[in-house]
Amino acid sequence: MKFTFKAKNKQGELKEGSVEALNDEGAIEVLQQNGLFPIYIREEKGGEDVVKAFLKYFDRVSDKELMIFFKQLSILIEAKVPIVVSLISIKEETKNLYFRKILEDVISDIQDGLPLSDALKKHKTVFSILATNIIRAGEASGNLKKSVDYVAKNIEKNYLLYTKIRSAMMYPLIILTVFFVIGFLFITFIIPRLTAVVKSLDVTLPWYTQMTITVSDFMAKYWWANSLIVIGVIGGFFYYIKTDNGKREWDEVKLKMPLVGPIFQKLYIARFADNLNVLLEGGLPIIRSIFLTSSVINNSVYQGIILKMADEVKIGGSMSDVLRKSGHIPPIVSQMVKIGEESGEIDLVLRYIAKFYEQEVDVAAKNLSTLIEPIMMVIIGIAVGVLVFLILMPIYDVASQL
Repeated sequence: MKFTFKAKNKQGELKEGSVEALNDEGAIEVLQQNGLFPIYIREEKGGEDVVKAFLKYFDRVSDKELMIFFKQLSILIEAKVPIVVSLISIKEETKNLYFRKILEDVISDIQDGLPLSDALKKHKTVFSILATNIIRAGEASGNLKKSVDYVAKNIEKNYLLYTKIRSAMMYPLIILTVFFVIGFLFITFIIPRLTAVVKSLDVTLPWYTQMTITVSDFMAKYWWANSLIVIGVIGGFFYYIKTDNGKREWDEVKLKMPLVGPIFQKLYIARFADNLNVLLEGGLPIIRSIFLTSSVINNSVYQGIILKMADEVKIGGSMSDVLRKSGHIPPIVSQMVKIGEESGEIDLVLRYIAKFYEQEVDVAAKNLSTLIEPIMMVIIGIAVGVLVFLILMPIYDVASQL
């Protein structure tokens, strides 16, 4: 099979290309033999099932659906139901057509002799590399049920953390969107009507009012062009942050944003500790666990930190040294990791770190909702005051002189 890769050499330079190997682990080994440390590896595919591609265009598999899938699978495995029968039962209850098609492929592969982990691994856009590796470790140790439990709990924790952040930010986003739309409509359609009578009187208006009238006249005349520009800017922003450079810059911006930046930091630390803990408890080697954690952290800044940890551990160093030198990791985290390394109970320490920062995210998200509401009221009040000063007061003064 052929794999495309992105990797860094010992000098930190980014390298991209392709490599031939039997599987992704073989591809990783080839890269490491050539002095490269992979950031990601993807299998090149000649084509995709037409039906599956069509369904994927209209649907996707959410974290909630994956969480439910693995929980149901764990219950059925505990009840001694064969894997194929379990998957068929779950598929019949799945409403997501794209996910049903994926499960059909997984069932077919297992019936052809593939283990569950390899069957899931063929669908990397749905099942994460972390999940497939935990399940593979469970198959090797003969404790598949425990591994599926690990995956289900891991997905559930990530889902709940992300939901808390999204819920906390949804309110201000809705308020800002409505405020922007109303402001656009007011400047484009309302202000020209208010100022039409004043302009017909040919009176002298303050420069700032005249400037506002000129802007509103332009908006009224070319509202369609301005709408296209706004849509283009928003679409361009979302397109750019999906590129490698754009995602890297946006990841850095998120950590520096006021109010929400510290919440994102806590979120990524909790995700790092929880994922690494799950992998270590699942029986995976430390370097492999660190590498897999970096691939699911979903932030390029923290991904870089975790990859440095893998490099340090490979040469006999410690994770805590890398964490201590990073400006994005609180000192308490590096100190706790150091204690875990010295005591040989790193998985236990990581579990405590994950639990602590999950609680911190919960509290911070609730505080954010409480804090943002008065800030939004102040912003709206200032905007209304500026509008009165620029337009309504001069119009009132002119009207009072008639």
